[in-house]
Amino acid sequence: MIKLCAFADEASAELAGQIRALRRNAIPYLELRGVNGKNVRELTACEAKEIAATLRESGIGVLSVGSPIGKIALDGDLEGHFDEFKRILETAEILGASRIRLFSFFPVRGMSPERTEALVLENMARLLSLTPEGITLCHENEKDIFGERTDACLLLHETFPRLRAVFDPANFVQCGVDTWDAWQRLRPYVDYLHIKDAVADGTVVPAGMGIGHVPAIVGDYLARGGEIMTLEPHLQEFTGLSALENGASARLGMTAYRDNDASFDAAASALKDILRDGGYGSW
Repeated sequence: MIKLCAFADEASAELAGQIRALRRNAIPYLELRGVNGKNVRELTACEAKEIAATLRESGIGVLSVGSPIGKIALDGDLEGHFDEFKRILETAEILGASRIRLFSFFPVRGMSPERTEALVLENMARLLSLTPEGITLCHENEKDIFGERTDACLLLHETFPRLRAVFDPANFVQCGVDTWDAWQRLRPYVDYLHIKDAVADGTVVPAGMGIGHVPAIVGDYLARGGEIMTLEPHLQEFTGLSALENGASARLGMTAYRDNDASFDAAASALKDILRDGGYGSW
């Protein structure tokens, strides 16, 4: 059974607009990242309960919390970061989310590879030790973090069997990684997909229009029993994007869209075309 999910904050900063976008595109699940002008790490327990109630009334489930955990330099305020993680664990429980997306830290200029690896593993072990049963931590390959390339991702998953993968084809393209090779090596560890594609210069495009092998990866993932796919359009500026990019310029879609709703709908349509062409339903 395919479970379509989305970062609906790319359609609207407000929860009501996110719900409309999900319903309009027949996407029943949300990966909560930003809502009502706040990143998920900033939500209070009271706010999370209000969001959970609204989503339940709207028939929308939360499969994963798209947290920013691990997007911090290894010499940053890690204690404060772990406190944020504890709040995110509480938020995930309130929302009924069984997964938390996270990253594997920004290396520090001048730090040796050996020291970098040791600190990454130490901090990932600590995150896992704090995570209760029923919550799965899912590492996303992301440019500029420790786990931006295939070998580093493999090290993390082989070291920590509890740690699963969120596979993002566009992120690998942006790092110059052969996405199909990465998929073949990492697929045993993949929990779910982020649906995002890119062309050779790293510019994000609708799924299937880039060099990320998205249709082939989707087909192989589903054939192997995979279910969850989170749409991550990245075709237009949206609230919170600059924070996600760590100060770098985002390489967004080449096509001009009327507004965020239009770019979100275009991304959803491209994914559904892939599913339809692969024989996975009419959508």
